[in-house]
Amino acid sequence: MNADRLYEISKLYCDRGDYNLALPNLIETSEAYLVEKNFDMYLKCATHILRIYAEQEEYERLSAYKEKLQDIVIRENIQLTSRVYYVFGIAAVYKGQIENGLEYFKIALEHALKTDNKEDTCYAILGISICYRAQKRYEEALREIYNLNIFIQFINNSDLKTAVLSANALVLLDLKKYDQALDIFWQAYEEIKSSKQLSTSIGLLANIGICLYELGQKDAARVYFDIVKKSYDPKNNKKQLSVIGSYLEKLNDNRQNNYDLIFDLESHTVTERTIGKVDFKNQFILLDLLKLFISKQGEVFSKEYLVEHIWKQDYDPAVHDNKIYVTIKRLRKMIEPDYDHPKYIFRSKNGYFLNKSIKVSDQITHEGRVL
Repeated sequence: MNADRLYEISKLYCDRGDYNLALPNLIETSEAYLVEKNFDMYLKCATHILRIYAEQEEYERLSAYKEKLQDIVIRENIQLTSRVYYVFGIAAVYKGQIENGLEYFKIALEHALKTDNKEDTCYAILGISICYRAQKRYEEALREIYNLNIFIQFINNSDLKTAVLSANALVLLDLKKYDQALDIFWQAYEEIKSSKQLSTSIGLLANIGICLYELGQKDAARVYFDIVKKSYDPKNNKKQLSVIGSYLEKLNDNRQNNYDLIFDLESHTVTERTIGKVDFKNQFILLDLLKLFISKQGEVFSKEYLVEHIWKQDYDPAVHDNKIYVTIKRLRKMIEPDYDHPKYIFRSKNGYFLNKSIKVSDQITHEGRVL
């Protein structure tokens, strides 16, 4: 397979977020381009490789690759073009060396302007704005983005336009201008549809979720975070998932503070405000019983109804009265903080019911409620 074709396949893997599949192909392709002395394509491969190491938080490998890249530039006498300095800047930023990255991007911009290469000019300015944001120099970052918007009008590059919109929105997010940031993230999401970059699309959904969280729309934010978490491969996207994980932890902490019981049918767990997480694994009867109580909180269920719907049998007092008593006792021991003074499951003369005044969040109706 020739290098160009292998590069396109690798890029498709990157667009999908399948970095483990892309990486060996990109390394092979970059070596082929070196042999061909096609240094422009070699540097494109290098940019992808650096990004993969950053996404996977493989910082030692990133550093080693950066050193190798610099050695190759010297050994092969590769002309120090704007693109070369841009790649060095990207490597520095991924390593957290913002000052070095900024210097590289400024040199990249100088070279791009001299050669009137508008695309390289845009990438260099984008790198400068990213560095300014990292340094909290927000006014300067926005000024560079304004300059970008002038140059980008002459370029038909959807990926670049998406990156510029995202950079703008991230600055606004830092400035707590959440409504404005949200609007621009949606513009970026619409733009990326044309290039169908799945990985970038998921990343934008993550940032949309962050905006919604900061705007106080916690339930909507959780939906976006859950989509991102299910869409990303943990081995490929450690960096992004660590950010989402921190927000999900905040949401879970808030959730636990707000509810007496949190029922999660998918994981077979119940989180009680005082006890914490209770695992109902292999406790199918108890799980079904609690699910029934929660589904109609406050409603009294007769012994006959419980036997017919939980055990799927015809009610026989001689057989089932003690079975029901023992099962309710087991359920109370699992979820009641004080077994002798139950607050969740009550008995009436006609049967059993779940306390109507407690606050429950569940995955049965996908909502929290007080009934």
